Amino acid sequence: MAPQRLILGSGLAILLIISAASIGLDVRARDEAQSVDHTLSVLKRISDMRPLLRGAESAARGFALTGDASFAGEFRDTSAALTSAFNNLIAAVKDNPDETRLLAEAKAQLDRSIALGAELIRLREAGDTAAISAQTAGGESRALADKIGSALEKVVAEERRQLSDRSARSTSNGRMLLAIDLAGIVLILILAVVLTLAARRSRRELQDSLSASEATNQSLEAAVAERTAHLARSDEELRRSTAVMESTFRSMAEAVLVIDTSGTVVLSNPAAETMLRYRPGMTIKLLRALSTVFHADGTTPMTPEEMPAARALRGEEFEDLEFIARPNSGGGQVHLVVSGRPLRDGGGAVTGAALVYHDITASRETEHKLQQSQKLDAIGKLTGGVAHDFNNMLTIITGTTETLVDELRGQPALMKTAEMIDRAAERCRELIQHLLAFARRQPLEPRTVDINSTVTDIAKLLRPTLGEQIEINSVLDEKVARAHVDPSQLANSLLNMAINARDAMPDGGKLLFETKNDTLDEAYAATNPDAKPGTYVMLAISDTGTGMSQAVQDQVFEPFFTTKEVGKGSGLGMSMVYGFVRQSGGHIKIYSEEGHGTTIKLYLPIARGEAQVEAPQPAPPPVGSGTILVVEDDALVRNYVIAQLASLGYKTVAAPDARNALVLVDKGEPFELLFTDVIMPGGMNGRQLADEVKKRRAGVKVLYTSGYTENAIVHHGRLDEGVLLLTKPYRKAQLAKMVEQALKQKDGN
Repeated sequence: MAPQRLILGSGLAILLIISAASIGLDVRARDEAQSVDHTLSVLKRISDMRPLLRGAESAARGFALTGDASFAGEFRDTSAALTSAFNNLIAAVKDNPDETRLLAEAKAQLDRSIALGAELIRLREAGDTAAISAQTAGGESRALADKIGSALEKVVAEERRQLSDRSARSTSNGRMLLAIDLAGIVLILILAVVLTLAARRSRRELQDSLSASEATNQSLEAAVAERTAHLARSDEELRRSTAVMESTFRSMAEAVLVIDTSGTVVLSNPAAETMLRYRPGMTIKLLRALSTVFHADGTTPMTPEEMPAARALRGEEFEDLEFIARPNSGGGQVHLVVSGRPLRDGGGAVTGAALVYHDITASRETEHKLQQSQKLDAIGKLTGGVAHDFNNMLTIITGTTETLVDELRGQPALMKTAEMIDRAAERCRELIQHLLAFARRQPLEPRTVDINSTVTDIAKLLRPTLGEQIEINSVLDEKVARAHVDPSQLANSLLNMAINARDAMPDGGKLLFETKNDTLDEAYAATNPDAKPGTYVMLAISDTGTGMSQAVQDQVFEPFFTTKEVGKGSGLGMSMVYGFVRQSGGHIKIYSEEGHGTTIKLYLPIARGEAQVEAPQPAPPPVGSGTILVVEDDALVRNYVIAQLASLGYKTVAAPDARNALVLVDKGEPFELLFTDVIMPGGMNGRQLADEVKKRRAGVKVLYTSGYTENAIVHHGRLDEGVLLLTKPYRKAQLAKMVEQALKQKDGN
């Protein structure tokens, strides 16, 4: 075996030497071939230049003799081609100094020759025949042509000499390369024989080794197969577990942020973008700059050191830290609770923090409405007790003053005093009646009332009372049911609300009365504690006045609360209306926005015998598909709509105002329908939002919603006639029907 290895090693070394020599000769042969090609290219260039030289001289002389303009053009073209060809030729022989020098001199002579030709043409154009004859007789042009030709001949001779030398070297190299290749082939054949013998012996040894290790290989293969199957099962379990965790994380209703010590967000879920207005790439500092943050009381600002992220990065652990965030760009405030945990490394040092946010805006809104209802009930009980006791005492005062007036008829001065006391007592009696009405303790005389007739009569009465600057309109449903209420109290309520509307429209405006049958469902009753589900006669009074802020709406039903100047209102009008409606078994709802007017809806109980007006049970709403962008500033309503649409099979994305909605649109969030409130804070209403969305998404479908009635919205100029409007409150079946109708629109209005 050792001699074979020695022969093989020596053969390989010799073969490497032969290969190196062959490669060197091959490279040299290629270089020589390239040189030959270069020489032939130079000779070709010189050959092509000779007719150009003759052509330039002939064209110049032809123009001088005939004056034919074509000769002048030919001279210019040929001169330009000659100059370019000479420059290229000089560049091609730059590696040969002698040839470069010869061509440079010839180039100078060429330039002089071209200048003489140009001068000859100029003289012909000037008509100077004497100068032409003198120049022609001088023979300088012919001499220059001879010199140029001589220089080119020298270059040709030199190139041909080089071509001959290179051809000889190329032939010699070819012969040497052939000899080396033949020697290499012989050596390869020898090595092949040696390798064949060695391979046969190695094959026998390998066969013996394979037979000995076959059993070991089989056992190893079995072990590997078992281990592979175990790894595959583990990988599948890990993949499934990871998918479940990721799906759970992304579908969480709570917003999750994981930050590092610098406040950079390293992990977030989709809920963080919706709830916190977080956008990828934001830091906690940028996110904090979007809103002004207060403690749970809504008035005490939260300092940077008290912020959840700062506390968690200090190593604190906390649960249900409550705060209120008010967006700096406008829109409704968000009520949040957050839990925080610091993240630590193996050594216990804080490396970041995990924060989990929960939106409790809707629950706080519900609590607020429940507190308002309880507050009004408590005030009503207190007011009713005081009014009842005061009424008893006032009865004595009234009776006594009547006796005094009768007894003092002979004493005019004292009788006038007694009459003043009697008038004051009567005024007190009226005041007590208002308080008893708010407390729902007034004696009512309910009976079946035709609401449409009552509204018509009141409208006639109001026309001279409100003045010509107030336009009064009515939209009365002919099929509206009769109500079971006290007609006099209903008339007083309408008068009170009409007068309030007039005061809210000092420069004039529109007052609209509407009636129809309406149903309040369980979902509406769940968010309005003083409402009971059922069918009612709905009487709406809308104005185009200044509207009310949310703070005013929270207090508008309280006794003695008024926004009017001192001496222009008792503050008992709306409290009396509230008490009358509630004592009658109905419900009252106010929809108002500052600068956009007010709609007050009275839901009055239907009289007995009017059961046929109750709406039949609607068929189960169809299951829909697609995505809807919901824009609603009231968090409670927004969450209700999202839940109802989800139950109908729709996907939703939500925003509290127009600005945030446009952010979602610009981000590329896909949706088929825009479902937006008409009146919203932030400087852009629903119609303006729809126009902006259509600029970005041509053909998008739009469905509007509002607490104002449809007639009030259209007549006030906020929406065009023919647009789709879903009036609040609405039932699930109504929502499903309108969404389906909106999605089937052809023009996207």
